[in-house]
Amino acid sequence: MKVPEKYYDEIFEFNGSWDVLSKCGLKILDKGGKKTVIVTELYQDNPGTSVTYAGYALARQICERKRLDINDIHYLECNPDTQSKLSFYDEEYFEVIFPEVTGGSGRATYRQLSKDEVMALFA
Repeated sequence: MKVPEKYYDEIFEFNGSWDVLSKCGLKILDKGGKKTVIVTELYQDNPGTSVTYAGYALARQICERKRLDINDIHYLECNPDTQSKLSFYDEEYFEVIFPEVTGGSGRATYRQLSKDEVMALFA
């Protein structure tokens, strides 16, 4: 399952769980001064931690290296369409809210974007 390059502008290497080298696709959009960070799962091309399990640690690493303020980004996870017959490999985008950004703790919350919201991202 090769992930089409249309989903990302670069391969971003990050320290995953137990500092294992991990990779994701990365695209950063700028609309009206608000940055949208999209991390894409690379499946078998990622030797380490998935973007979902990396969570807040991945968001922090991206912001540090790209000099972004984690409080001013819109963070999305993308499961790309890999043309598989299995429905869980269909394209999906999720908005992720990390409680750590506002000084809290606990699990991140996920909201799946509608097709219209996804289309608006790239319009």
